[in-house]
Amino acid sequence: MALKRMDNVGIVVEDLDVAIDFFRELGLELEGRATIEGEWAGRVTGLGDQHVEIAMMRTPDGHSRLELSRFLRPTVVADHRDAPVNALGYLRAMFTVDDVDETLGRLRVRGAELVGEVVQYQESYRLCYIRGPEGLLVGLAQELN
Repeated sequence: MALKRMDNVGIVVEDLDVAIDFFRELGLELEGRATIEGEWAGRVTGLGDQHVEIAMMRTPDGHSRLELSRFLRPTVVADHRDAPVNALGYLRAMFTVDDVDETLGRLRVRGAELVGEVVQYQESYRLCYIRGPEGLLVGLAQELN
């Protein structure tokens, strides 16, 4: 059987409302919020008795989603938000935007900080990494064609 699609990428946060506001400002749409708990959920994740608030964010084209999760139970056991870009494991989500500079201006109001600098790759892209709410690493790419 063939792979159909990637459904979503999950990110665990402490403040769900701040994360939602940040990704809305980036251009994602809030598809819905829910509370997930119960024995069935713990069987999926292997965490047992869990209670999680989630928000599903959708890209404007409708093809990709970001699942933001805030764990109420069990407590968070590790924090990778300050990991450098060459750390093993989940690194970042990259988003294509119309204008990197304009997007940076809007996201800086929400606390985003540029990691390095905005660079141009050949005649194809302008790229940068930013740290968003709670130090989440996000990439921005502007197509130049």
